[in-house]
Amino acid sequence: MTTLSQQRRQRVNLTGWSGRAIAGVVLLVFVLFFAIPIVWLLFAVTKSSKALILDNPFALGSWADFTANWNQLFGFQDGAVTTWIGNSALYAVGALVITLVVSIPAGYALALTEFRLRNALLVLTLVVMLIPSTALVLPIFLELNTVGLIGSPLSVILPMSFFPFGVYLTYIYFSTSVPRDLLSAARIDGCSEFQVFTRIALPLAAPIVALVAFFNFVQSWNNFFLPFVMLPSSDGYPIQVGLTSLLASTPAFNPSSAGSDSVQLPTLALATVVSILPVLFVFLFSQRFLVSGMTAGGTKE
Repeated sequence: MTTLSQQRRQRVNLTGWSGRAIAGVVLLVFVLFFAIPIVWLLFAVTKSSKALILDNPFALGSWADFTANWNQLFGFQDGAVTTWIGNSALYAVGALVITLVVSIPAGYALALTEFRLRNALLVLTLVVMLIPSTALVLPIFLELNTVGLIGSPLSVILPMSFFPFGVYLTYIYFSTSVPRDLLSAARIDGCSEFQVFTRIALPLAAPIVALVAFFNFVQSWNNFFLPFVMLPSSDGYPIQVGLTSLLASTPAFNPSSAGSDSVQLPTLALATVVSILPVLFVFLFSQRFLVSGMTAGGTKE
């Protein structure tokens, strides 16, 4: 009996060890798969075109080459990159403000108030969440073209502020994490429904507001297809659409673009890094709120 028990323990220990080893190998593969391209990209911005091809892929370049790439990037088409970054900030922040003004009260209303067609509206919100955003671009284009908004900032801001996922996140939070007794006590004390929302519910919902804001900002900043369709002029492009102009001016991808305004591969790599920096900064500075927002609603009061 003792020998049999020891053999069983050894099998269990071996299974546990082998399982952890397999999991570790899988995680290592995924880390390398995502980390290697990022490390290469960061090193690429410090090299010249020749060094990028001939030198070690993971060798650091020089400050002079980085400066030359930086100057070429922001000198492209008389500072078009700066304009594109400003456009991205305008579109993302504009859509973010509208999203918060609409999504947070909508989620609160769906979770904590009773009205006709409430359940139907909630189901409609879930259905719209399942529709790919690219499938809505054409009908939105036809709608905005009818009212003459194509080519204006509103043609990008208004569709990007339509964020049913934010409504649903807010609905889940208010349904599970805000005590109804607390809201009822505020009403008994004489608060109107608007005061209950602004003075009681909204301060408690700060984590989920930050989470909705982050998701909407990232989605708006990285949106490519919508502004590509809505904006006919490159002066209105966000940086994600502007990258296509840089790509078209890179001889390595478009041999016919060789000329005075051509872009080299290290400069294109630098443009890619610059395009993701705002999202990275927002993530780093809002990480504490994002963690609390993701765990919000995990328990029911």
